[in-house]
Amino acid sequence: MAVQWFPGHMHLTKKTIEERIKHIDVVIEMVDARLPGSSANPMLASLTSKRPSLKVLNKQDLADPGCTALWLAHYNGREGTRAIALDTTDGNAAKRLIAPCRELAPTRGNSMARPLRVMICGIPNVGKSTLINRLVGKSAAKAADEAGVTRNEQRIVLEDGFYLFDTPGMLWPRIIVAQSGYNLAASGAVGRNAFDDQEVALELLDYLKPHYATELVARYALKDIDALQSEELLEAIGRNRGSLMAGNKVNMQKAAELLIHDFRVGALGRISLETPQEYARWLAEGKQLDAERQLRKEELQSAGHIRTKPAAKKSAPPKAIPRPRKPVR
Repeated sequence: MAVQWFPGHMHLTKKTIEERIKHIDVVIEMVDARLPGSSANPMLASLTSKRPSLKVLNKQDLADPGCTALWLAHYNGREGTRAIALDTTDGNAAKRLIAPCRELAPTRGNSMARPLRVMICGIPNVGKSTLINRLVGKSAAKAADEAGVTRNEQRIVLEDGFYLFDTPGMLWPRIIVAQSGYNLAASGAVGRNAFDDQEVALELLDYLKPHYATELVARYALKDIDALQSEELLEAIGRNRGSLMAGNKVNMQKAAELLIHDFRVGALGRISLETPQEYARWLAEGKQLDAERQLRKEELQSAGHIRTKPAAKKSAPPKAIPRPRKPVR
């Protein structure tokens, strides 16, 4: 799925991170516990690669506990990385951020002269603003169940010698892992104008059917789903939930919206859309396809089938204005 969603304020966020990272000791990246690989920003990884990292798997209460355990082990096995799982609706759980950050930068935060400077990042709608509100005990950051709410960086003092710098949610310009695009859309990380609900719902069913058939049957009172294709399954969901139009036809758009909503709010149960092994395979396939696509593009350019944009001409430096000669006496 080609998701291209990079509004202007996200360009500004990238610039802000590039400047801020020079003075940061630890980077917290919040990811969605239901799709940790897909919701980890590769652009952020590049920008912050030289800093210790705390991975926060948020919304663990919505994720499959077994999958979450696999992802925690995956991240904690990396050098310079810690990982914890959180549910930001629990005010006490949010305080668990402070200790691992201090462990990642043990020489900082011992005094106000050497405060621990932590930057928290994440894609839109991953729950970062809700977490910050819990940390400071008030509505310090805007929080809403939609992508791209927080727009400005802010600094929050969590305790003596601990500064937290918040940044707006940021996606990356081009998502090369097809399944990641679908998973991000299903989770609400991208705006609705960037994807087709029915396409996302069908891809979601393609994953749920072999992995969470019991949950589908229980939620929608379905029977014999093994014999149904994804389109037939979505139609059955819509019919059972009353998403009908004139002539007793199923409104497939409404059925798709219903399924996606039920996944987002946890009405289907605790579900994860990827394991570390699955995401690694998708990423390898995405990189291979992207390399092949780039190679074909270069071949077409060489053959003259694609017009390349001419390089901008450098403007010539202004000619020096000769000084007026002094009259000869």
